[in-house]
Amino acid sequence: MAGRLDGKVAIVSGAASRGEGVGNGKAIALLFAHEGARVMLINRSQERAEALRREITEDGGDAAVFAGDMTKAKDAKAAVDATESHYGRLDILCNNIGIGGPGKVEDVSEEDWDNIIGTNLKSAMFCTKASIPAMKRAGGGAIVNISSVVGAGGLISDSGAIAYATSKAGIHGFTQSVAADYAADGIRSNCIVVGTVHTPMVAWRGEEYRERRRRMVPLETEGTGWDIGWGAVYLASDESRWITGVLLPIDGGLMAVRPWPR
Repeated sequence: MAGRLDGKVAIVSGAASRGEGVGNGKAIALLFAHEGARVMLINRSQERAEALRREITEDGGDAAVFAGDMTKAKDAKAAVDATESHYGRLDILCNNIGIGGPGKVEDVSEEDWDNIIGTNLKSAMFCTKASIPAMKRAGGGAIVNISSVVGAGGLISDSGAIAYATSKAGIHGFTQSVAADYAADGIRSNCIVVGTVHTPMVAWRGEEYRERRRRMVPLETEGTGWDIGWGAVYLASDESRWITGVLLPIDGGLMAVRPWPR
């Protein structure tokens, strides 16, 4: 245990990866535990969360599981109540739940729009709403939201991603509004803007897609869930005690560096 999060209790929503490999949520949960935090793993799938819990405990960490639907206020409150009951406090919340889907504004269905916007934004809102009182009782806390470069600029693609982009742009405003509202309570709110990392969620697209994503990054290297996880550790730790309201791109330079016509 390196100890950067010693004594802290964390919730990671959407913690367990869907498929083989290490997604952002799994990497965040593993690194939180490695750095000394006690971690409540939140997932709809109890089976996947239990597998992650076993992995953490076998590595010497401390984790528990709450299975529920964070788009429902009662489930989010129950998850926070379970965390306080089990661990006695709450210091860190990482909102990592997110789904996507194709569709330009002309052809996205109302059902897909409602599902993506509802899942990505309501889960963050309900988990944060339930966590704020617990963080106040603990004397402060750190919220880390997980977003995407797709929410920070237009994405040229054949299929479009209007609902996903809108939901992630909403997370940016949500992050900064929470930062403003609760700074005086010692609660920090920051956001990681995730670039083209390779995770189980995109692995099904194949090697050609994977290589194209690598080449579009200025650093010309592939990002992984571990890159996102280490960023989350920093924003959750006291090392970032004077940072709030920040949208932190972890993207190999994708947002900051542009090609110049030759």
